[in-house]
Amino acid sequence: MTKISLFAAAALLISSSAIAAPATIDPKVMSQDIKVLSSDAYEGRGPATRAEPKTIAYIVGQFKAAGLQPAGDKTKAGRAWTQNVPLAEFQHLKALVTTVKAGGQTLDFKQGEEIALRAAQTGQTHVSIKDAPVVFIGYGVKAPERNWDDFKGVDLRGKIALVLVNDPDFETGVGDFGGKAMTYYGRWTYKYEEAARQGALGMIVIHERAPAAYGWNTVKNSNTNQVFDIIRKHPAKAHVPVEGWIQRDPTVALLKAAGLDFEALKKQAQTRDFKPVTLKGVTWSTDMSIKAEHVISHNVVGALPGKTRPNERVIYTAHWDHLGVGLPDAKGDKIYNGAVDNASGVAELIELARLYGKAPRAERTVMFMSVTAEEKGLLGSEYYATNPLYPLATTVANINMDSMNVYGRTRDVSSSGNAPLTLQDDLVDVAKSHQMSFTKDSHPETGGFYRSDHFSFAKRGVPAMSIGAGNDFEKGGVAAGERAGEDYVRLKYHQPADEYDPNWDLSGMVQETEVLYDLGRRLATSREWPEWKAGAEFKAARDKTASARK
Repeated sequence: MTKISLFAAAALLISSSAIAAPATIDPKVMSQDIKVLSSDAYEGRGPATRAEPKTIAYIVGQFKAAGLQPAGDKTKAGRAWTQNVPLAEFQHLKALVTTVKAGGQTLDFKQGEEIALRAAQTGQTHVSIKDAPVVFIGYGVKAPERNWDDFKGVDLRGKIALVLVNDPDFETGVGDFGGKAMTYYGRWTYKYEEAARQGALGMIVIHERAPAAYGWNTVKNSNTNQVFDIIRKHPAKAHVPVEGWIQRDPTVALLKAAGLDFEALKKQAQTRDFKPVTLKGVTWSTDMSIKAEHVISHNVVGALPGKTRPNERVIYTAHWDHLGVGLPDAKGDKIYNGAVDNASGVAELIELARLYGKAPRAERTVMFMSVTAEEKGLLGSEYYATNPLYPLATTVANINMDSMNVYGRTRDVSSSGNAPLTLQDDLVDVAKSHQMSFTKDSHPETGGFYRSDHFSFAKRGVPAMSIGAGNDFEKGGVAAGERAGEDYVRLKYHQPADEYDPNWDLSGMVQETEVLYDLGRRLATSREWPEWKAGAEFKAARDKTASARK
């Protein structure tokens, strides 16, 4: 996932000539959509569970009522309402056992407490590791273009790599990785990918609240239930047998047992000269049994074909899934309802479909897609971007919604990760037309740009952004906005407590919906092709298909 600060997601806006929404937006209608989708009856909307057909049926029903046409997979009868997303599902068959020997002691690390290990995605049904050496690899980064290599040629075969979360620049805010703003090298997904390239037996990420940008509860709840991946011919080339997280305190104890100091090692890891450090006298043992199977999940896809340029598409997205049923919280609640994350985004997506359905047909096609398995690694959007139903070259833009504003009106809008796009320039102009200012992502260190479904489009060159409110609340200002975001992450994000609240103020969602409608409508009724700016990492991929947009 995706979205660390609830309000780091951005709003994409357009100029003062924007076409106003054609009908009044009723917050009560969006509230009802959130209430239904996040109810216990939907069991946390886990992909490939019995909750999936119910979730899809609800979204399809709302799309039909809005006047959309099915735009998913081709069938003999025409287009379906869904796109099949084949996935590999992995889950622990029984309680895993992990023991660590350190300084003459044998420590039992409990799943969900000291550690959170993901079910192995290598295709194995049983993983048994006995007394594997442990090596500290700094931030686990190999970046040739930055002349940076934390591995320094160390042989990790048969060994467990221990790495820090985020980038080497996080602590100081300066360095070779752009300062506080996280690069992809800071994402835990990258670190696991690099572990596989390095031939490691396992990689364990050290959890700390600030650089991870969320607490241990989020780590535990996101990694101890079933995990999913795309179908791979050679899964062991993309995953190592042991992937997971460890809390800071047991890490400090392990290092101390090996005669090492955690803070001193972290400081060394922030330099280019860092070399891997073997933890003397520390070994890792894990035994896990895994159920691995292929499943089919679904993206829900509806569209309103364009009048004159139907092959050019503006795509709105919002993921429908959440964590399903998992470990109980202190109250015994096992259902991860995902009301804000992301029933709110789906509600806004549906409301946009209703608005477009009532408006005159646009020149370009407008597509509405609710994707699956975002919480499992952006897999639904990744599958679409890898197997697009319609060409990416003539996809005008992707406008994504993830965790929307349920706390009232704001004076500003923002963009997740400050993407170098002309689309963001439009945002500044449109903010003025809505009597709102534009604020850059206030927490780029959380890596929000890499954590929501727009990234699957962006890395293939499609102009794409996640959108939402800023932090400057009309009631309480920036302090209230920051507090609301921090409280959500601490108390509700990826926890059973993310439940529907009838006391929410959805006037902020009304603002967002108006802005999102204006933006998409402008793109759908113009010849504008948003572009990546010079130096943007995804500009080259888009430029390769420039001839398709003439």
